[in-house]
Amino acid sequence: MKQVFQSLCLMLLMATSPGELVFAQSQPTGMWKLDRTAIHEGLSSPVGMAYDATGHLYVANWSAGTVLRFAPNGERTVFASGLSGPSGLAVSSKGDVYVASYNEDLVWRFTPNGDKSVFVRGLATPAGLSFDARGRLLVANRRTNQILAAHPDGRLEVAAEGLQTPVGAVELPNGDLLVSNIAGGISLVSGGQKARTINTELKSPGPGIVAAGADAAYVVDYGGTTVSRVDRQGARTVIADRLSSPVGLAVAPDGSLLVATWGANAAFQIRRP
Repeated sequence: MKQVFQSLCLMLLMATSPGELVFAQSQPTGMWKLDRTAIHEGLSSPVGMAYDATGHLYVANWSAGTVLRFAPNGERTVFASGLSGPSGLAVSSKGDVYVASYNEDLVWRFTPNGDKSVFVRGLATPAGLSFDARGRLLVANRRTNQILAAHPDGRLEVAAEGLQTPVGAVELPNGDLLVSNIAGGISLVSGGQKARTINTELKSPGPGIVAAGADAAYVVDYGGTTVSRVDRQGARTVIADRLSSPVGLAVAPDGSLLVATWGANAAFQIRRP
């Protein structure tokens, strides 16, 4: 439920004292621009977001139990409803839409026309979803502190472990993983399954994490107000600020970023001028 996720975030924020703050490098001049006018409004605690190959945007609406679909022209439809705690969302190369149920410990699979089936069960509060280069679905399995990899046939294996409440993961081109931990910063998984923390500057990294070139990721700070670029050495650059509880993040077809916030229940564009 939304309240469970919010309570967890609140507890983690209260455990961080003001003296522990670390100031990141500010936004480079002329590089990124946050459009303060929302592209999509009237969302309901949005979490996972992803585009398909035709430019349609899918948004998992946590508190409404729905998945919304936005056409390239902005037209909005309800793609799926009656879901329990939809959190992470990813779209496969075939156009199938995968949605994690944080409440039911499973992942649903939807065909492009909306037919629904259960892809995998027996998870442990799954959060963010993404695909790796091998076509496996990466699942941030929050309660076991692991990233699981689900093969197309539903077979599960451990991709990363030793995390601190992971809520999102993304694969880099060299096969390394960058992971957002709501209780423990950003982790790198390289040369095996064991994770190591590389950055602890964010208050509560959220599920929104996407690749940023060959050696970095863009990640939201749900407990703060920023979207940042964090490279595999842990260096952080803020690319957008003054957002209200950013949670979802996606790369748009034009290369810009789309960030969804719980504070505004809306999605905003971050773009290069």
